[in-house]
Amino acid sequence: MSLLLYVLSKEKTHHIVVNVWISDKHSGNLMCYSSCTMCMAVGKYFVGETKEAGEVPEESSLDDDDGVLPRVVAFTHHYLQKHGKNYIMWMGWKPRVTIMDPDIMKDVFAKSNDFQKPQSNPIAQLIASGLVNYEGDQWAKHRKIINPAFHMEKLKNMVPAFHLSGNEMLGKWEKLVSSKGSCELDIWPDLQSLTGDVISRTAFGSNYKEGLHIFELIREQSVFVQEALTSLYIPGFRFFPTKRNIRMMTIDRKIKTSIRGIINNKLKAMEAGEGNNDDLLGIMLESNSKEVEEHQNKHHGMSIDEVIEECKLFYFAGQETTSCLLVWTMILLSKHQEWQSRAREEVINVLGNKNIDLDGLNHLKVVNMIFHEVLRLYPPIVGLARKVEKDLILGGFLLPSGTQIGIPVMNIHYDEEFWGGDAKKFKPDRFSEGISKATKNQVIYFPFGWGPRICVGQNFALMEAKVALAMILQRFSFELSPSYVHAPHMVITLQPQHGAHLILHKL
Repeated sequence: MSLLLYVLSKEKTHHIVVNVWISDKHSGNLMCYSSCTMCMAVGKYFVGETKEAGEVPEESSLDDDDGVLPRVVAFTHHYLQKHGKNYIMWMGWKPRVTIMDPDIMKDVFAKSNDFQKPQSNPIAQLIASGLVNYEGDQWAKHRKIINPAFHMEKLKNMVPAFHLSGNEMLGKWEKLVSSKGSCELDIWPDLQSLTGDVISRTAFGSNYKEGLHIFELIREQSVFVQEALTSLYIPGFRFFPTKRNIRMMTIDRKIKTSIRGIINNKLKAMEAGEGNNDDLLGIMLESNSKEVEEHQNKHHGMSIDEVIEECKLFYFAGQETTSCLLVWTMILLSKHQEWQSRAREEVINVLGNKNIDLDGLNHLKVVNMIFHEVLRLYPPIVGLARKVEKDLILGGFLLPSGTQIGIPVMNIHYDEEFWGGDAKKFKPDRFSEGISKATKNQVIYFPFGWGPRICVGQNFALMEAKVALAMILQRFSFELSPSYVHAPHMVITLQPQHGAHLILHKL
């Protein structure tokens, strides 16, 4: 007998009432865990209860501590208030169990073979596939090959590239404020360009100008993908020759062609013993070559198509994560001037006005605390999902293979039970003694994921963000412009919908 029973009964002629029953492992009794009605007339047959997820309130305010969750994660926020911290919803015909218990979440993250990522919408793979979507042996192979590119010894060699890109952005800002000493500026496009420039330099080295072209294409693609993901998904519809579909496929071909050209040039240079292979692509290709030679079998390495997908992932994840972290950091430091002053004082005391090195970055404790708190309040990804791969027990209930597990990252980061009555407040000093102390060693903080599948590039993102923020604090102070509108929203990652209008002052 199936451990999860769907009890269906017709109500009128166009509704199906669905009750979900889950077996309690202790008593063996069947418990009715949730009930919902799916209306075929309006399409809930296909989309379950996810339609409401697109409904968001008006813009919130930085002074409105309760306004962020209803805007960013409206559906989850509503259901948690209505049904409590563990509930079942429907993703089409598939049930999804949402959990907020730290012990259960630890199990889900740690047992990556039992709880794998659910198959994503094929449209999302136009942005990035590769490591983020793989499972089992394929994931292990790719992770092993990619890991060397993100070792700290390799990353410290990239600090000059971070510095060079930062100088170009700050030079532009200095020209804007030179005559009056201050100016109003939407910093969001510049921070996106900065992190795009950084990932272009560090991923492709001397080919970074071609990399910038790829970055622009991926940024355009992400907008189309987000539109598609928030629309009704009909299998196969992506192949219809609509204007959006045609443009998305065109962008995908251009990206792949450009990256393939860079890879071929890099491989030729490596074979000839030419060029510098300290960029992410060069390190990954060397690691891939060693893996093939070690096993004397090309199948132990990555194919060119797989390398292309990993490069796309470098771009999207590397650029998006850091730009989002920087923009929310500058917005929050604009509101909380006392923390901006503390961070600047630390940067001046530790680094002075000199170029930044890895040793100096490691001594920026206040900056570290600020970044941890920003990632708590504005994580790049607001929710994670896993799929049960076999019938198993989770949190006292028996769940069948195929059941989805939802982990509402942002809701957990804001939960007063875990973080105290000031959970919605910006208080970096909660991290003054590190993450373990702040979380009481619970699995309640995971802006980069947790467990074996934690983001391989988190050290890259944090190092880049530290360099950029330190350079900004050395040269500018900043405050919110009266025209700033606080409207966090999702475009794959959590971004400011109307930009980030600040007033910059030259120091």
